[in-house]
Amino acid sequence: MKADSKLAKKIETGDFIVTAECAPGATAAGATAEAALKFLDGKLVAVNLADNSHGVAISSVAAAVAAMKLGAEPVLQMVTRDRNRIALQSDLLGAASLGIKNVLCLSGYHQTLIGCPESANVFDVDSTQFIELTTGMSENGVLADGTKIDGQFSMLVGAVANPFLKPLELNLFRLGKKIEAGARFIQTHAVFDMEAFSQWLNAARKEGLTKKAAILAGVFPLDSAAEAQKLRDTYAEFCIPDKVIERLKKAGDNGAQKKQGLAICVETIKQLKGLDGLRGIHILSGGKEALVPEILAASGL
Repeated sequence: MKADSKLAKKIETGDFIVTAECAPGATAAGATAEAALKFLDGKLVAVNLADNSHGVAISSVAAAVAAMKLGAEPVLQMVTRDRNRIALQSDLLGAASLGIKNVLCLSGYHQTLIGCPESANVFDVDSTQFIELTTGMSENGVLADGTKIDGQFSMLVGAVANPFLKPLELNLFRLGKKIEAGARFIQTHAVFDMEAFSQWLNAARKEGLTKKAAILAGVFPLDSAAEAQKLRDTYAEFCIPDKVIERLKKAGDNGAQKKQGLAICVETIKQLKGLDGLRGIHILSGGKEALVPEILAASGL
């Protein structure tokens, strides 16, 4: 069944798309999630709800429902780290029954990177297989074993890409497989190295991939040089050049570094907006939802 979300319509019309991430933490209070979501209301096509990306947090399905109550369109994030294919399909059916129409299919960080080293991982399927499974449910109306789904299941499927993965040929192969599996939009990891990102996007455009899926470039507001260094050391996806860290250090104290981090984020957005083949921006808040309105205003989004 054809996806009929607002995000799907924006992809079809060719509009420039702006999305952002909401990452409420370990809370059982709906008001806490709603408070974070209020910073993202009104200016965005859709809002991502993180799925235990940095430790145990409120269910992304529950957070997505909170987003809908506030009038925002959610992008439900789901990781294969914590679910086998039975749980993935069950949660997707539940999400669809609640009116959720967009899903971002991820594998998820290894549990040792999110402060839960004692937890067992699952990884029954990888992210590409998860995309294919969800696409089959949406387009054919059946589960992985062929069981017919009762009711309407319509889900716009998205994926994540790391523009800085080397070699470039392997990177484009992985991206192409995700798009072939059914990903209609791609949200990238945070961009700090414009030269490397431009090279990746140009290569994807020449391969015709930018016409097959809407690519949204991720941006992230850094708080300090220390945070930048920690992210770079911990996560392979954070490709932060030395010159960015040095610029933050030279800014001075923590308050000045935070302002500089925001300025770098805004500058990056302004540079990204002019790139051929790019369909939008995805603001990775990392729990800094309060900064999103300022980023939107300063960057002209």
